[in-house]
Amino acid sequence: MGSNPILSAMEINGICKPEFAPVRDAFEANFAEGLELGASAAVTVDGEFVVDVWAGDADADGNPWQRDTIVNVYSTTKTMAATCMLMLADRGELDFDAPVARYWPEFAQNGKDGVLVRHVMAHTAGLPGFDPPITVEQLYDLEAAAANLAAQAPWWEPGAGSGYHALTQGNLESEILYRVTGRRMAEWFRTEVAEPLGADFWMSLPASEDHRVSDLERPETPQTLLIAGEEIEVGELAVRALLSVNRTGDEIATREWRAAELPASGGFGNARSVARIHAALACGGAVDGVRLLSEAGARRALEEQTDSLDRVLGVRLRHGLGFGLQIGDLALAPGQMFWGGMGGSLAVIDLDARVSVAYVMTRMAPDALGDPRGLRVIQAALATL
Repeated sequence: MGSNPILSAMEINGICKPEFAPVRDAFEANFAEGLELGASAAVTVDGEFVVDVWAGDADADGNPWQRDTIVNVYSTTKTMAATCMLMLADRGELDFDAPVARYWPEFAQNGKDGVLVRHVMAHTAGLPGFDPPITVEQLYDLEAAAANLAAQAPWWEPGAGSGYHALTQGNLESEILYRVTGRRMAEWFRTEVAEPLGADFWMSLPASEDHRVSDLERPETPQTLLIAGEEIEVGELAVRALLSVNRTGDEIATREWRAAELPASGGFGNARSVARIHAALACGGAVDGVRLLSEAGARRALEEQTDSLDRVLGVRLRHGLGFGLQIGDLALAPGQMFWGGMGGSLAVIDLDARVSVAYVMTRMAPDALGDPRGLRVIQAALATL
Protein backbone atom coordinates (compact mmCIF):
# COMPACT_ATOMS: atom_id res chain seq x y z
CA MET A 1 0.00 0.00 0.00
CA GLY A 2 1.51 3.30 -1.02
CA SER A 3 2.22 6.38 1.08
CA ASN A 4 0.00 9.43 0.82
CA PRO A 5 0.77 13.11 1.40
CA ILE A 6 -0.87 14.55 4.49
CA LEU A 7 -2.65 17.88 4.74
CA SER A 8 -4.65 19.05 7.74
CA ALA A 9 -5.64 22.22 9.50
CA MET A 10 -2.22 22.18 11.15
CA GLU A 11 -0.56 21.23 7.87
CA ILE A 12 1.12 18.05 8.94
CA ASN A 13 3.76 17.48 6.29
CA GLY A 14 5.18 14.17 5.14
CA ILE A 15 3.85 10.69 4.54
CA CYS A 16 1.72 8.25 6.50
CA LYS A 17 0.38 4.91 5.33
CA PRO A 18 -3.38 4.75 5.88
CA GLU A 19 -3.23 1.97 8.46
CA PHE A 20 -0.92 4.15 10.59
CA ALA A 21 -3.30 7.12 10.63
CA PRO A 22 -3.60 6.88 14.47
CA VAL A 23 0.07 7.88 14.69
CA ARG A 24 -0.55 10.96 12.57
CA ASP A 25 -3.63 11.73 14.67
CA ALA A 26 -1.63 11.49 17.90
CA PHE A 27 1.06 13.74 16.44
CA GLU A 28 -1.56 16.27 15.32
CA ALA A 29 -3.29 16.18 18.73
CA ASN A 30 -0.11 17.49 20.34
CA PHE A 31 -0.39 20.61 18.20
CA ALA A 32 -4.16 20.91 18.61
CA GLU A 33 -3.72 20.96 22.39
CA GLY A 34 -1.10 23.73 22.17
CA LEU A 35 1.71 21.51 23.42
CA GLU A 36 4.04 21.89 20.46
CA LEU A 37 6.07 24.51 18.65
CA GLY A 38 7.63 22.24 16.03
CA ALA A 39 8.22 18.50 15.93
CA SER A 40 8.77 15.39 13.82
CA ALA A 41 7.76 11.74 14.19
CA ALA A 42 8.70 8.62 12.28
CA VAL A 43 7.88 4.91 12.25
CA THR A 44 9.63 2.14 10.33
CA VAL A 45 8.40 -1.43 9.82
CA ASP A 46 10.90 -3.90 8.36
CA GLY A 47 13.09 -0.88 7.65
CA GLU A 48 10.47 0.91 5.54
CA PHE A 49 9.09 4.27 6.62
CA VAL A 50 5.36 3.97 7.17
CA VAL A 51 5.21 7.33 8.98
CA ASP A 52 7.50 10.30 8.40
CA VAL A 53 5.82 13.55 9.46
CA TRP A 54 6.81 17.02 10.62
CA ALA A 55 4.94 20.22 11.44
CA GLY A 56 5.03 23.57 13.17
CA ASP A 57 7.82 26.07 13.64
CA ALA A 58 11.53 25.52 14.06
CA ASP A 59 11.92 28.61 16.23
CA ALA A 60 10.05 31.38 18.02
CA ASP A 61 10.38 33.60 14.94
CA GLY A 62 7.94 31.39 13.05
CA ASN A 63 10.36 29.80 10.59
CA PRO A 64 8.71 26.51 9.60
CA TRP A 65 10.05 23.10 10.51
CA GLN A 66 11.31 21.71 7.22
CA ARG A 67 11.90 18.15 6.09
CA ASP A 68 15.61 18.50 6.87
CA THR A 69 15.30 20.45 10.15
CA ILE A 70 17.44 18.96 12.90
CA VAL A 71 17.62 19.62 16.62
CA ASN A 72 19.71 18.72 19.68
CA VAL A 73 18.04 15.56 21.00
CA TYR A 74 19.97 15.50 24.29
CA SER A 75 20.09 11.98 25.78
CA THR A 76 18.52 10.26 22.80
CA THR A 77 22.12 10.62 21.60
CA LYS A 78 22.98 7.86 24.07
CA THR A 79 21.31 5.33 21.80
CA MET A 80 23.77 6.22 19.05
CA ALA A 81 26.75 5.80 21.35
CA ALA A 82 25.32 2.47 22.51
CA THR A 83 24.98 1.35 18.89
CA CYS A 84 28.68 2.03 18.36
CA MET A 85 29.59 -0.01 21.43
CA LEU A 86 27.32 -2.89 20.42
CA MET A 87 28.97 -2.92 17.00
CA LEU A 88 32.47 -3.05 18.51
CA ALA A 89 31.44 -5.96 20.72
CA ASP A 90 29.86 -7.77 17.80
CA ARG A 91 33.10 -7.42 15.85
CA GLY A 92 35.02 -8.99 18.72
CA GLU A 93 36.94 -5.80 19.46
CA LEU A 94 35.23 -5.10 22.80
CA ASP A 95 34.21 -7.41 25.66
CA PHE A 96 31.38 -6.08 27.81
CA ASP A 97 32.51 -8.33 30.66
CA ALA A 98 36.08 -7.01 30.59
CA PRO A 99 37.37 -4.36 32.98
CA VAL A 100 37.40 -0.90 31.44
CA ALA A 101 41.07 -0.73 32.44
CA ARG A 102 41.92 -3.49 29.94
CA TYR A 103 41.40 -0.91 27.21
CA TRP A 104 42.10 2.25 29.23
CA PRO A 105 44.82 1.44 31.77
CA GLU A 106 44.74 4.82 33.55
CA PHE A 107 41.12 4.15 34.48
CA ALA A 108 42.18 1.61 37.13
CA GLN A 109 43.06 4.41 39.56
CA ASN A 110 41.31 4.75 42.92
CA GLY A 111 39.77 1.30 43.07
CA LYS A 112 38.18 1.21 39.62
CA ASP A 113 40.00 -1.88 38.40
CA GLY A 114 36.76 -3.85 38.89
CA VAL A 115 34.56 -1.52 36.82
CA LEU A 116 33.40 -3.49 33.78
CA VAL A 117 32.40 -2.17 30.38
CA ARG A 118 28.85 -3.41 30.97
CA HIS A 119 28.69 -1.26 34.11
CA VAL A 120 29.34 1.79 31.93
CA MET A 121 26.63 0.68 29.50
CA ALA A 122 24.02 0.38 32.29
CA HIS A 123 24.76 3.43 34.48
CA THR A 124 26.11 1.21 37.26
CA ALA A 125 29.80 2.21 37.05
CA GLY A 126 29.52 4.55 40.05
CA LEU A 127 30.69 7.63 38.12
CA PRO A 128 27.51 9.68 37.52
CA GLY A 129 29.30 13.02 37.59
CA PHE A 130 32.65 14.75 37.35
CA ASP A 131 34.67 15.11 40.56
CA PRO A 132 35.92 17.74 40.96
CA PRO A 133 33.20 19.55 38.97
CA ILE A 134 34.22 20.86 35.56
CA THR A 135 33.32 23.74 33.28
CA VAL A 136 31.57 23.34 29.95
CA GLU A 137 34.85 24.21 28.26
CA GLN A 138 36.50 21.29 30.07
CA LEU A 139 33.62 19.05 28.97
CA TYR A 140 34.49 19.90 25.37
CA ASP A 141 38.10 18.80 26.04
CA LEU A 142 37.87 15.01 25.67
CA GLU A 143 41.29 14.37 27.21
CA ALA A 144 40.56 16.56 30.25
CA ALA A 145 37.16 14.96 30.81
CA ALA A 146 38.65 11.47 30.49
CA ALA A 147 41.44 12.32 32.94
CA ASN A 148 38.87 13.54 35.47
CA LEU A 149 36.92 10.28 35.24
CA ALA A 150 40.06 8.13 35.33
CA ALA A 151 41.29 9.79 38.53
CA GLN A 152 38.01 9.45 40.45
CA ALA A 153 37.03 6.86 43.00
CA PRO A 154 33.60 5.25 42.43
CA TRP A 155 30.74 6.98 44.23
CA TRP A 156 29.31 3.56 45.16
CA GLU A 157 30.24 -0.08 44.57
CA PRO A 158 30.33 -0.59 40.80
CA GLY A 159 27.56 -2.88 39.62
CA ALA A 160 25.50 -2.35 42.78
CA GLY A 161 22.56 -0.58 41.20
CA SER A 162 22.26 2.35 38.84
CA GLY A 163 22.79 6.09 39.17
CA TYR A 164 22.02 7.88 35.93
CA HIS A 165 25.27 8.92 34.22
CA ALA A 166 23.66 11.88 32.44
CA LEU A 167 26.83 13.21 30.82
CA THR A 168 29.60 10.89 31.97
CA GLN A 169 28.31 7.77 30.22
CA GLY A 170 29.07 9.36 26.87
CA ASN A 171 32.60 10.35 27.87
CA LEU A 172 33.30 6.90 29.29
CA GLU A 173 32.05 5.11 26.18
CA SER A 174 33.81 7.59 23.91
CA GLU A 175 37.16 7.04 25.60
CA ILE A 176 36.79 3.25 25.55
CA LEU A 177 36.02 3.34 21.82
CA TYR A 178 38.98 5.65 21.24
CA ARG A 179 41.33 3.31 23.11
CA VAL A 180 40.05 0.33 21.10
CA THR A 181 39.96 1.91 17.63
CA GLY A 182 42.25 4.94 17.77
CA ARG A 183 39.33 6.99 16.36
CA ARG A 184 37.04 9.45 18.09
CA MET A 185 33.44 8.32 18.47
CA ALA A 186 31.88 11.20 16.51
CA GLU A 187 33.97 10.38 13.47
CA TRP A 188 33.59 6.61 13.94
CA PHE A 189 29.81 6.97 14.21
CA ARG A 190 29.65 9.15 11.10
CA THR A 191 31.63 6.77 8.90
CA GLU A 192 30.50 3.42 10.35
CA VAL A 193 26.83 4.18 11.10
CA ALA A 194 25.31 7.42 9.81
CA GLU A 195 26.84 7.60 6.34
CA PRO A 196 26.31 3.93 5.39
CA LEU A 197 22.64 4.26 6.40
CA GLY A 198 22.20 7.70 4.86
CA ALA A 199 21.04 8.96 8.26
CA ASP A 200 21.11 12.70 8.98
CA PHE A 201 22.33 12.37 12.57
CA TRP A 202 25.44 14.06 13.92
CA MET A 203 27.48 13.57 17.09
CA SER A 204 29.60 16.54 16.12
CA LEU A 205 27.79 19.04 13.92
CA PRO A 206 29.82 20.91 11.27
CA ALA A 207 29.15 24.61 10.82
CA SER A 208 27.84 23.89 7.32
CA GLU A 209 24.69 22.40 8.92
CA ASP A 210 23.94 25.22 11.37
CA HIS A 211 21.30 26.76 9.12
CA ARG A 212 19.10 23.67 9.57
CA VAL A 213 19.15 23.60 13.37
CA SER A 214 15.95 24.27 15.29
CA ASP A 215 16.48 26.25 18.47
CA LEU A 216 15.14 24.39 21.48
CA GLU A 217 12.57 26.32 23.47
CA ARG A 218 13.27 25.75 27.14
CA PRO A 219 10.70 26.06 29.95
CA GLU A 220 10.25 29.72 30.86
CA THR A 221 11.08 29.37 34.54
CA PRO A 222 13.48 27.09 36.41
CA GLN A 223 11.80 23.85 37.41
CA THR A 224 12.26 21.43 40.26
CA LEU A 225 13.00 17.89 39.14
CA LEU A 226 9.68 16.51 37.93
CA ILE A 227 9.16 12.86 37.05
CA ALA A 228 5.67 11.80 35.96
CA GLY A 229 4.22 14.94 37.51
CA GLU A 230 5.79 14.40 40.92
CA GLU A 231 8.47 16.61 42.48
CA ILE A 232 11.47 14.44 43.26
CA GLU A 233 13.54 14.94 46.38
CA VAL A 234 17.04 15.30 45.01
CA GLY A 235 19.58 13.81 47.38
CA GLU A 236 23.17 14.84 47.93
CA LEU A 237 24.54 12.33 45.43
CA ALA A 238 22.06 13.41 42.75
CA VAL A 239 22.92 17.07 43.26
CA ARG A 240 26.63 16.29 43.00
CA ALA A 241 26.04 14.38 39.79
CA LEU A 242 23.64 16.77 38.08
CA LEU A 243 25.63 19.89 38.98
CA SER A 244 29.07 18.48 38.25
CA VAL A 245 29.25 20.45 34.97
CA ASN A 246 28.68 24.17 35.36
CA ARG A 247 26.03 24.74 32.68
CA THR A 248 23.37 27.39 32.09
CA GLY A 249 21.50 25.63 29.27
CA ASP A 250 22.38 28.38 26.83
CA GLU A 251 25.39 26.43 25.60
CA ILE A 252 23.34 24.35 23.18
CA ALA A 253 22.92 27.33 20.85
CA THR A 254 26.68 27.88 20.54
CA ARG A 255 28.99 26.65 17.81
CA GLU A 256 31.25 25.15 20.50
CA TRP A 257 28.51 22.87 21.85
CA ARG A 258 27.43 21.82 18.38
CA ALA A 259 30.97 20.99 17.29
CA ALA A 260 31.91 19.13 20.46
CA GLU A 261 31.82 15.35 20.79
CA LEU A 262 29.20 14.80 23.50
CA PRO A 263 27.92 11.23 22.98
CA ALA A 264 25.59 11.44 25.99
CA SER A 265 23.75 14.63 25.11
CA GLY A 266 25.11 16.53 22.11
CA GLY A 267 23.64 14.74 19.10
CA PHE A 268 21.65 16.52 16.38
CA GLY A 269 19.02 14.86 14.23
CA ASN A 270 15.30 14.48 13.61
CA ALA A 271 12.80 11.67 14.01
CA ARG A 272 13.61 10.30 10.56
CA SER A 273 17.32 9.95 11.27
CA VAL A 274 16.79 8.45 14.73
CA ALA A 275 14.26 5.93 13.39
CA ARG A 276 16.51 5.08 10.42
CA ILE A 277 19.48 4.13 12.60
CA HIS A 278 17.30 2.29 15.09
CA ALA A 279 15.69 0.39 12.21
CA ALA A 280 18.98 -1.43 11.70
CA LEU A 281 18.81 -2.71 15.28
CA ALA A 282 15.09 -3.50 14.96
CA CYS A 283 15.71 -5.55 11.82
CA GLY A 284 18.36 -7.81 13.28
CA GLY A 285 21.36 -5.58 12.68
CA ALA A 286 20.83 -4.68 9.02
CA VAL A 287 18.54 -2.53 6.89
CA ASP A 288 18.43 -2.04 3.12
CA GLY A 289 21.47 -4.25 2.64
CA VAL A 290 23.60 -2.30 5.13
CA ARG A 291 24.65 -4.54 8.01
CA LEU A 292 25.90 -2.87 11.18
CA LEU A 293 26.04 -6.01 13.31
CA SER A 294 24.63 -9.51 13.64
CA GLU A 295 21.15 -10.20 14.98
CA ALA A 296 22.66 -11.73 18.11
CA GLY A 297 24.79 -8.61 18.51
CA ALA A 298 21.74 -6.37 18.27
CA ARG A 299 19.75 -8.47 20.73
CA ARG A 300 22.50 -8.14 23.34
CA ALA A 301 21.07 -4.68 24.03
CA LEU A 302 18.07 -6.43 25.66
CA GLU A 303 20.21 -8.24 28.25
CA GLU A 304 19.08 -6.90 31.61
CA GLN A 305 21.94 -5.37 33.60
CA THR A 306 20.18 -3.66 36.47
CA ASP A 307 16.76 -3.32 38.06
CA SER A 308 16.98 -0.92 40.95
CA LEU A 309 15.96 2.42 42.40
CA ASP A 310 18.18 4.80 40.50
CA ARG A 311 20.37 6.84 42.86
CA VAL A 312 20.18 9.96 40.69
CA LEU A 313 16.69 9.89 39.16
CA GLY A 314 14.99 8.51 42.25
CA VAL A 315 12.85 6.07 40.23
CA ARG A 316 13.08 2.44 39.22
CA LEU A 317 15.48 1.91 36.31
CA ARG A 318 15.70 -1.40 34.48
CA HIS A 319 18.44 -1.20 31.93
CA GLY A 320 19.92 -3.39 29.23
CA LEU A 321 23.20 -2.74 27.43
CA GLY A 322 22.84 0.91 26.47
CA PHE A 323 19.04 0.97 26.30
CA GLY A 324 16.25 1.22 28.85
CA LEU A 325 13.79 -1.58 29.51
CA GLN A 326 11.83 0.28 32.20
CA ILE A 327 11.96 3.65 33.93
CA GLY A 328 9.52 4.41 36.71
CA ASP A 329 6.16 2.91 35.76
CA LEU A 330 6.98 2.96 32.04
CA ALA A 331 7.75 -0.65 31.19
CA LEU A 332 7.96 -2.15 27.72
CA ALA A 333 7.14 -5.60 26.42
CA PRO A 334 9.83 -8.26 25.90
CA GLY A 335 11.79 -7.49 22.75
CA GLN A 336 11.30 -3.75 23.16
CA MET A 337 13.78 -1.15 24.36
CA PHE A 338 13.86 2.63 24.48
CA TRP A 339 15.54 5.81 25.54
CA GLY A 340 14.77 9.51 25.40
CA GLY A 341 16.23 12.93 25.94
CA MET A 342 15.72 15.85 28.29
CA GLY A 343 12.80 17.93 27.09
CA GLY A 344 10.87 15.13 25.45
CA SER A 345 12.58 13.38 22.52
CA LEU A 346 11.80 9.67 22.67
CA ALA A 347 12.50 6.49 20.70
CA VAL A 348 11.39 2.85 20.97
CA ILE A 349 12.81 -0.18 19.16
CA ASP A 350 10.89 -3.46 18.90
CA LEU A 351 13.23 -6.24 17.82
CA ASP A 352 10.44 -8.82 17.59
CA ALA A 353 8.10 -6.69 15.45
CA ARG A 354 11.06 -5.17 13.53
CA VAL A 355 9.77 -1.67 14.28
CA SER A 356 11.38 1.60 15.26
CA VAL A 357 9.50 4.70 16.41
CA ALA A 358 10.98 8.14 17.07
CA TYR A 359 9.73 11.55 18.17
CA VAL A 360 11.79 14.77 18.25
CA MET A 361 10.60 18.25 19.17
CA THR A 362 11.57 21.91 19.62
CA ARG A 363 9.58 22.86 22.74
CA MET A 364 11.08 21.24 25.81
CA ALA A 365 8.87 19.88 28.59
CA PRO A 366 9.90 20.39 32.23
CA ASP A 367 8.98 16.86 33.29
CA ALA A 368 11.66 14.17 32.93
CA LEU A 369 9.09 11.42 32.40
CA GLY A 370 5.57 12.80 32.33
CA ASP A 371 5.62 14.52 28.92
CA PRO A 372 2.65 13.05 27.02
CA ARG A 373 3.69 14.04 23.49
CA GLY A 374 6.26 11.44 22.52
CA LEU A 375 4.57 8.78 24.61
CA ARG A 376 1.31 9.44 22.77
CA VAL A 377 3.03 8.94 19.41
CA ILE A 378 4.86 5.81 20.57
CA GLN A 379 1.72 4.24 22.06
CA ALA A 380 -0.27 4.95 18.90
CA ALA A 381 2.38 3.26 16.77
CA LEU A 382 2.64 0.17 18.97
CA ALA A 383 -1.16 -0.11 19.26
CA THR A 384 -1.48 0.04 15.49
CA LEU A 385 0.76 -2.99 15.22
